[in-house]
Amino acid sequence: MIKELDMVVLKHDIKEHGLTEGDIGAVVHCYGSGNAYEVEFVTAEGKTIAVLTLTIEDIRLMRDKEILHVREMSLIA
Repeated sequence: MIKELDMVVLKHDIKEHGLTEGDIGAVVHCYGSGNAYEVEFVTAEGKTIAVLTLTIEDIRLMRDKEILHVREMSLIA
């Protein structure tokens, strides 16, 4: 079960925000009984890229023994 402050992984690209599958975000709010989640995605320096309302179809919890990966953020036109 996903709860506030959990780290979650994006399951698919969200191109309009420059996010790609595998990007990691933090749950900042849970709506209802887990129907939707407010998720914040930030750069390594702490700059917010996007705060999005997502569902379990969009995100999953991080798993044990996964390794983090760094990529340069694409500029959004």
